[in-house]
Amino acid sequence: MSQTEKAVIKKKATREAFGDEIVKLGKENQHIYVIDIDIGKSCKTGEFIKQLPNQHVNVGIAEQNGAGLAAGLATTGKIPFVSTYAVFGSLRMAEQIRQEICYPNLNVKIACSHGGLTPGNDGGSHQAIEDMGVLRTFPNMTVIMGSDYYSTRKLIKEAANTYGPMYLRFTRDAVPIIYDEHEEFVIGKAKKLRSGKDIAIIANGDTVYLALEAVKKLEEQGIEASLLDMHTIKPLDREAVLECIDIGRMITVEDHNILNGLGSAVCEVAAEEGRGKVKRIGVQDRFGESAPYEKLLEINGITIENIINTAKDMLNNHI
Repeated sequence: MSQTEKAVIKKKATREAFGDEIVKLGKENQHIYVIDIDIGKSCKTGEFIKQLPNQHVNVGIAEQNGAGLAAGLATTGKIPFVSTYAVFGSLRMAEQIRQEICYPNLNVKIACSHGGLTPGNDGGSHQAIEDMGVLRTFPNMTVIMGSDYYSTRKLIKEAANTYGPMYLRFTRDAVPIIYDEHEEFVIGKAKKLRSGKDIAIIANGDTVYLALEAVKKLEEQGIEASLLDMHTIKPLDREAVLECIDIGRMITVEDHNILNGLGSAVCEVAAEEGRGKVKRIGVQDRFGESAPYEKLLEINGITIENIINTAKDMLNNHI
């Protein structure tokens, strides 16, 4: 295998994980349905449509109808996955998700591609930077974002086998592969990637790789950082956060508005405990713009360098 081929294998969009895993799950369980909102090609449901046409419905460009249809199917024992873009699945469908899915606590999964800044050049209108924050405020809702291809596949499987409304967020762009196919994941239970006594870093989704690289570089400088992959921001793994609070200094990293996402969830626990310092790295309460994904991360300080500098500032200034 050439070096170029190896480099390609190391990255894969998590929307690809949805496309691959939902076919496997649909074959195993005929109660699993996919409800498409006319963008199956982008959301990677094409193979499901081809292999399992009797478990698929395309409602067209009608997100609210898709949510309502999914709710109806759930009342008959089906397990519907509504597949669309994150900005539509969280905002345009918000009322239907609240009233028709979460309020009666139905077993519907909202599976959304193009989360966060990953739509890049599609611009601010397609970059969902509020989605996880909006939906984590809905009672009964679980909010999940895997950090790579393999973790996302495992979390989709867990979601299919766990009752209740769930929001699953995927990347449009390819992201580095962190885990292997044998790693196990539990919804609501953080994955600890590193242990350290000096500072704790809590990341989720596509930012976990950046945090991992930052931790490695901090280690080279004699700084021991703990690192959590907080793939589920609701229910938040409170016990894991409490361990970080015991360390004293925490940095949250997310491809989401720093308001009401992972950073806010961690701050809520710290405030209730009355101890611990938190610095939030994420989208700086601003809309996105048309630019490459990596540039958008840089604009918002979601970089390896900023994680390192923030950690060193907290330690050097005794923050």
